Amino acid sequence: MPSSFTVAFVLGATPGKWARVWNERLVDVPLNLVACEQEEALTMLRSGAADAALIRLPIDRDLDSNRPLAAIPLYTERAVVVLPKGHALERSDSVSIAQLNDENTLAGDWREATELVAANVGVAVMPQSVARALMRRDVTAELVDGGPEWQVALTWRDGSVDPHVEEFIGIVRGRTARSSRGTATGGESGLTVTEAAPAKAIGKKKTRQERTAPLGKTSQGKVRRPARAGKRQSQKRGK
Repeated sequence: MPSSFTVAFVLGATPGKWARVWNERLVDVPLNLVACEQEEALTMLRSGAADAALIRLPIDRDLDSNRPLAAIPLYTERAVVVLPKGHALERSDSVSIAQLNDENTLAGDWREATELVAANVGVAVMPQSVARALMRRDVTAELVDGGPEWQVALTWRDGSVDPHVEEFIGIVRGRTARSSRGTATGGESGLTVTEAAPAKAIGKKKTRQERTAPLGKTSQGKVRRPARAGKRQSQKRGK
């Protein structure tokens, strides 16, 4: 039975596009995607229950001194404020941090905070992708100018020699199926594109005289004149 590969991912991360590439390239190795909270993802990673994880930085990479974690930052998320429907800040182009000073800004778990926002208890600041995942009809979200930012990263146990880990890193970093492992970095394929040499004309090579002689002249420079009709007929009679 073929081995499998497990990737844990936190709320708001979207591994679907990489999963599709994996399934096309490694048809015999099932990819298991496990949605979980950040601490659970890190616990799975350190215990070996997950081979890689999509988490948010910062993390304590050296918590396990024997197998510290390695991480590649992938992208940065902007902050939004989740508001109850009908709030005064709803439908603003953007909300400044100063505008939230007078609001009851909820902290803690983002799922629970969204529930409290829906109950009109306060507002909550969170990554845009998280707000999109938790969106419901009785809340809305607006971008926050100057708000916090989060980095989503791919994490794995450092020193891993598992070729499947290397394969997943390559897929996330954009390496093509034909590029060699370990040679390409974000978005590079490791392939070199060269221009094709101009095609050479096929046929008999002309002499220098033939290339330079004017049209209607022989290679010796004499002008050819068509024979007169009467002369051709007299020549025929004499034969």
